[in-house]
Amino acid sequence: MSDLVVLRRDALKALSGTIASGTIVLSGISLPAQEGPNWKPKVLDPHQLATLEVLEELIIPTTDTPGARTANVHRYVDAFLLAGPAPERESYLAGLGWLDGYCHRKFAKPFVKLTPDQQTQVLTTLDRQTEVEVDPGTAFFRQTKSLVSRIYYNTKIGYEELNKGGRVPATYVGCPT
Repeated sequence: MSDLVVLRRDALKALSGTIASGTIVLSGISLPAQEGPNWKPKVLDPHQLATLEVLEELIIPTTDTPGARTANVHRYVDAFLLAGPAPERESYLAGLGWLDGYCHRKFAKPFVKLTPDQQTQVLTTLDRQTEVEVDPGTAFFRQTKSLVSRIYYNTKIGYEELNKGGRVPATYVGCPT
């Protein structure tokens, strides 16, 4: 498994939040459940949406448990971008554009057209900042990892995954629950 795969059962447990009637609250923005076969993005264009879907699956992949794509994290990201401040939305969309520009310079293809190994190579470069002038991509990738993981563990799928198999301890360092 890639170094980029978020340690979804250990490292991100601290990011989990409360599930309340299918609504996710991030940064003070309430996001309703994004279900249904007729869902259409309000902010992301089809190419941006496809890029986000690939990114979310690389960050929290489907394994023996559902991943971020199965949890429809991309739908919540779109809702978050719509409901959030315009500068954050513009910054995120610029990050998606930067990623494709970088991939075009390196491989003559957009991110979604790269092989899985090339996609992992790009994200490893951004994560480790192993090339000069990738700071904008590094900031974008860190933002995306944070957003995807925070949303995932606030969905019903993520919450159930986090708590399956009796992994919720009876106490936390001596504090009874």
